[in-house]
Amino acid sequence: MSEPVITISGVGKRYPKYHPARTFRQWAEDIFNRRKNDDVLWALKNVSCEIAPGKMVGLLGKNGAGKSTLLRLIGGVGRPDTGSIKTRGSIRALLDLGSGMHPDLTGKENTFLMGVICGLTRQQVRERFDSIVDFAELAEFIDSPVRTYSSGMLMRLAFSIAVQTDPQILLVDEVLAVGDLAFQRKCLDRIRQIKAQGCAILLVTHDRHAVKELCDEALWLRSGETVAYGPAEIIVGRYVAEMSVETQRLTAIASSRSKNDANEALKFGVNRFGSGEMKISGFRLLNQFGVEVTEVESGDPVIIEISYDAPRRIVSPIFNASISDQNYLMVIDVSTDVKGSTLPDLTGTGKLTLKIDRLDLRAETYHISVGVYQKEWTHAYDYHWQAYKFAIRTGPRQAGLLHVPHRWTLDVDGK
Repeated sequence: MSEPVITISGVGKRYPKYHPARTFRQWAEDIFNRRKNDDVLWALKNVSCEIAPGKMVGLLGKNGAGKSTLLRLIGGVGRPDTGSIKTRGSIRALLDLGSGMHPDLTGKENTFLMGVICGLTRQQVRERFDSIVDFAELAEFIDSPVRTYSSGMLMRLAFSIAVQTDPQILLVDEVLAVGDLAFQRKCLDRIRQIKAQGCAILLVTHDRHAVKELCDEALWLRSGETVAYGPAEIIVGRYVAEMSVETQRLTAIASSRSKNDANEALKFGVNRFGSGEMKISGFRLLNQFGVEVTEVESGDPVIIEISYDAPRRIVSPIFNASISDQNYLMVIDVSTDVKGSTLPDLTGTGKLTLKIDRLDLRAETYHISVGVYQKEWTHAYDYHWQAYKFAIRTGPRQAGLLHVPHRWTLDVDGK
C-alpha cells in the first residue's frame, strides 16, 4: 500500500468567541474578569484520516461544519491547535479563483504572475503558456487587462493556471462550477487526469453527485467533528439520508405536525439507512428455478426479489440494485428509473422482481446493495448497503472482472 501523502492526526482548531458588550458594565467585566472572552469556538475537533496518492476524498457537511477550515490548514494557512497535519509533495489550492490577479495587468501578464506564485519558473510558464490559454479558451482576450474580463473568464484563466502545475496534492473548494457546462466537463476531465497521474485531491462541495462520481472516499464533518469516513458511495448515502431526516423534522415543526409524524424518519445503522417512509422488508437471491441461493455459476441467470412495505402512499418510488466486488468496485447498477417507464404510486406491501438473464462475472465473492428512493432521487427511503453476500463458483482462471461468453478457434496454415 502506498505511503499516504496527507496524514491528519487528531486535528483541532479553535477561535476565540467574542460577545459584544451592550453596556459599560458588561464591557468592564469582559476587560477585567475575562470571563466571556475566554470562550472559544472549536471549528475542528479531533479529526483524523489518511489520503494515499491518486485518491480523491470529498468533504461533506453543512455550512460551518469545518470543511474549508480543514482545507486551509492542509494548505498551510494557519496551524492546528491540537494534533498534526503531515503532507508530502507540492500542494496547489483551488480556493478563491482569481484572487491575487492584478486587474490592470493583461491576462498574459497575470498568467506569468500566478504561475510563479503557484511554484513554476518563468521558463515553465513560458513552455505551458499556450496550453493554459487554449484550456481557458481565452486566446482572443489574453492581451487585454483582466479588469475587462467577465467573472467567468477570470475563473477560467485562474483554473487553467492552477491545473497546469503538476501538484502532488490538490485542494478544491467549491470551484467546479466554472464557466458553461461544456467548460465544466473539461474541468472535471482535467481533474480526473491529475488524479490518474497520482495526485491526491480533496474536494469541498455540497454537490453529492460530484462526490459519488469523482471521489473514492468521503469525510463527513458535523460541527467540526468526524461523523463518518469511508467509501464515497456509503458516506454520501448516509449524509443524504440524514439531511432528508433533518429536512422532514424542520418541515414537521414548521407545519405544526405531531411529534409522532416528525419522528417517523429512521436511521437503521451502519449498513442500512433512510428516511423510513417506505421500507425494504425482505430480500432473496434466487436461481433460475426459483430456489434461494448464496452461490451461482458464472453465466447463470439469477432473480432478485425485493419485498417492500409502504404504510402511506409513495409517489412513483425508484428501486435500485447494485452488485460490487470485494474492493467496492460496482460491476452492475440498475434501477427502475428508465426513460418512458416509471413505477406507479405504491401503498401497503408488495414485491418487486429483477431478472438478470446472465451473470457473467469471474469467480469471487460479491455484495448486493438494494434501495428504494424518492422519485427525484432526492433521498433514500431505505437503503441496504452491501447487505447481501453471494459467491460466483469457480470457473476458468482469468484476471478480468467479467467472464463473458467466448470461444477460441484455431486455423493452422497448410492443413
